[in-house]
This record gives sequence, C-alpha cells and structure tokens, in this order.
Amino acid sequence: MGNETLSDGDRRDFLIQLTAVVGGAGVAATCVPFVASMNPSSDVLAKAETEVDISGITPGAMRTVAWQGKPVFILRRTPEQIKAAAASDGGSDPEPDNKRVKKPEWLVVIGVCTHMGCVPNKEDPGWVCHCHGSQFDDSGRITRGPAPKNLEVPPYRFVSNNKIVIG
Repeated sequence: MGNETLSDGDRRDFLIQLTAVVGGAGVAATCVPFVASMNPSSDVLAKAETEVDISGITPGAMRTVAWQGKPVFILRRTPEQIKAAAASDGGSDPEPDNKRVKKPEWLVVIGVCTHMGCVPNKEDPGWVCHCHGSQFDDSGRITRGPAPKNLEVPPYRFVSNNKIVIG
C-alpha cells in the first residue's frame, strides 16, 4: 500500500475531475455578480412603495406624488364627482367607476396620458392632455381624444383612514 503509483489513466481521470470542479467553481463565481446585477438597485427598491398622508386633501382637491418616477394623482372626490363617475362607464375604454377605486371618495391614478406619455392637467371635470387633446373624466377614464386606454390605476392600499401606500 505504501508504494502504489497511479497509472496514466488514473492521473488523467483525476485531472479531468479536478478541472471540472475548479472550472465549475470559476463559472459559478463569475455568474454570481452578473445575476446579482439584474436585481433592482437599492434606490429602485426604496421607491417600490410610497406612503402618502391624505389627511390634508379637502373634497374636490388633488395631490400629485411621485411613485417610481411617475406622477400619481390622488383626487378626493366630492359627492357630485362620485355620482357623475358612477353614472358613466367612461368613453372608448369603458370601465365601471367602482372597479377603479377602493373607496368612492378617493381616486388614485398614474398621471401619464396613455397616448404619448404626457402629463394631463386637472380641469373640471377630469383632466385634459394638451399634447394631443385627450380628455379623462373624474374616474381617469378616457372620454375624448386619441388616448387608447384609461389612466392606469397603480397598486395601492389604505393602511389607515389617513394614509395610503402606493406600490
């Protein structure tokens, strides 16, 4: 047992196995940073959710906040706005108002026109995109113009009566 020598075939098999193990470890070590680079950066993760205090928004008023680099319109609707929104399904992209809001008093939509990405201006009733004339009602639904879809409703939730979390 003390003077055993490896044959050329055994040496070759050992070197092949060693090369496979070392090569596999090298590939894994190279891939880990590459795969990790595909994860969202810390600044993106920080903007994944935005908490908004809505206590100071009076009926009929709107606040615009940033979420993931986009403007989000938070409109505290009056009873008249709620009634008008409930009475219509919108225009070219019909959708009931109650499918677009979690509480009738509050509308939360991404303030980017679905036609060319401009930011519409608040006008009564609704919003007008002055880039190409699209008009949206107080439920964010397209009523006139070239925009193909309603203003998008972002994921959001009420965490209290005075706070929502977008994202």
